[in-house]
Amino acid sequence: MLPVKPSPWRWVVLAVFSGVNLSIQTLWITYAPITGQAATLYGTSELGIGLLAMSFMLAFLPLSIPASWVIDTRGFRFGVGVGAALMAIFDPLRGLVGTSYPLVLTCTVMLAAAQPFFLNAWTKCAALWFPRKERATAVGVITLANLVGTGIGMAVTPELVKTFTIPQVQLIYGVAAAVTSALFFAFAREKPATPPEPDEEVTRALMLDGLKSAVQLRGFQLTLAVMFVGMGVFNGITTWIEGIVRPRGLDPEQAGTLGAIMLVGGLVGAIVIPAISDRTARRGPFIVAGVIMAMPGVLGIAFAPNFTTIAIASGWLGFWLTSVLPISMQYAAELTRPTPEGTSSGLLQLVGQASVAYVYVMEAMRSSDGAFTPSLLLAVVLLAIAAVLASRLRDAPKPT
Repeated sequence: MLPVKPSPWRWVVLAVFSGVNLSIQTLWITYAPITGQAATLYGTSELGIGLLAMSFMLAFLPLSIPASWVIDTRGFRFGVGVGAALMAIFDPLRGLVGTSYPLVLTCTVMLAAAQPFFLNAWTKCAALWFPRKERATAVGVITLANLVGTGIGMAVTPELVKTFTIPQVQLIYGVAAAVTSALFFAFAREKPATPPEPDEEVTRALMLDGLKSAVQLRGFQLTLAVMFVGMGVFNGITTWIEGIVRPRGLDPEQAGTLGAIMLVGGLVGAIVIPAISDRTARRGPFIVAGVIMAMPGVLGIAFAPNFTTIAIASGWLGFWLTSVLPISMQYAAELTRPTPEGTSSGLLQLVGQASVAYVYVMEAMRSSDGAFTPSLLLAVVLLAIAAVLASRLRDAPKPT
């Protein structure tokens, strides 16, 4: 048996893996803040530009399980490397094809195909490289990278298009993505020379067997439900924030600021709460706390009368609700062993992507005057149900 000793190189692997996750999130959202300008440039509708972002979700649904299979059978470095190669090739191409919308869409679809290879490897990276007491923190760092990537795409893109053309901006992002991909290939390793935990030499179940085993576990089923609600509420509010606050006299710039505050709250929550979870070696109570504490944030966004109080509610919601993601993913990885980490993570990410359905529910539930209050109240009810479900989660026993 190999000696057990966490490798210092784990932080390098985490850094380069976080880098490619950051890049893919930037590429996903980059057209959203310049939708009108992009529609004019490419000669298409705003819906056509929206399709560039939606293609990531549409591609994820059929590719999530195959990507998990590659990660679990061919290895972490190979699986993530597939995504990194796709990103390094097709994002620079997206900038080089100029104003051709069909070619831009084609390149974007290939980028969307890269995303599952990153998102489904979060807990795989943590399991291979980190001791159990650091794994939720590691997944939290990757979550942080994803949020930062989204923030860069939303905040930096409008500034760049003041100086560069949209194809030039895409080429800039393409070069940056190629650099992060190159760093991953240069510094990532499949696994350390010595395992971080004694049990890491345990043979994993075959993917199909592991998939069947995972979905039969009551705790995993509950985690899927909590993930669906949490990500659905977060995505819905961030998508419709401008329409939510417009009736209270806030302009689009203030709405954008609220979205940024929610993002910053999420950045802090994704680091602080998982770190405490690791320190206490508990998962379930922190998932419950994150869901319950998010409820006042939703109510504040729904009813707070002015910008300041809505801003406080937005930061509060982002802090608590975002913290649920990394802890839930690590909880699922621990609960479903020996199911491969890519399989359990892939199922959770798949459910998270499917939760975009709540975005459409929110639009459908708007009142006659256009207010989102009914759907926000429904969000509170759904979070309450999720909290009850999460209270039934029991931490997985430590391997002996």
